[in-house]
Amino acid sequence: MHQVKSILSAIASRICFHNPKLYISYLRKRGVTIGEGTWFAGRISIDPTRPCLVEIGRNCVFADGVVLLTHGYEGGVFREKYGELISSSGKVSIEDNVFIGVNSIILKGVKIGKNTVIGAGSVVTHDIPENSVAAGMPCKVIMTLDQYYMKRKNEYLQEAKEYALELYKKKKRVPRMEDFWEEFPLFLDRQANWGKLPVRKQLGSAFGNFAQSKPIYASFDDFLIDAGVPKEQVEKSRRRN
Repeated sequence: MHQVKSILSAIASRICFHNPKLYISYLRKRGVTIGEGTWFAGRISIDPTRPCLVEIGRNCVFADGVVLLTHGYEGGVFREKYGELISSSGKVSIEDNVFIGVNSIILKGVKIGKNTVIGAGSVVTHDIPENSVAAGMPCKVIMTLDQYYMKRKNEYLQEAKEYALELYKKKKRVPRMEDFWEEFPLFLDRQANWGKLPVRKQLGSAFGNFAQSKPIYASFDDFLIDAGVPKEQVEKSRRRN
């Protein structure tokens, strides 16, 4: 029976791959608890044998290839060796505001605390406390979320500049504002017309903080020039537009 369930789950996953809302609805009907705002950014696999043992909180994001296991098959080995069937199952609990990186595996009996980041390719074999960044095989806490927040604050400006310069070099054009659908807080006038940028969608609950803040750069052009895009090319592009 579990093989049939696995096949049906795999088929449902493929059908819903391009429609995460449909897949989440399917999982809820199977007994998986999934909070509002949670999103699957790719194909994930949730053990079909014990769906009621999976609890996922609000505003979680799962990257492609994540696997959640609530059941083990070592009982088959015990049966053949010792002549006794011993089952293996356990609850998987993922609290609010958790990101799980690509191709990570969450084993049975694991609880991941709120406000936590799990690095790509991790194998989570034990509980991870809240407000943590954890990664590895087996997964271990490597820093607090506060430490990671400050690290990213110090790095993302340089990353944005590198991205702008690579766009210019590889696409042979001056980067456009809509290319920076995550980096826009660096340069966007809080009162201006935001054009094609998905500002409110991206910011969500942080929109109020954004509206009251000030950008690092006085304009998008200033950002591009600081990134290394030739000033004359930036000015020429603006005159054409």
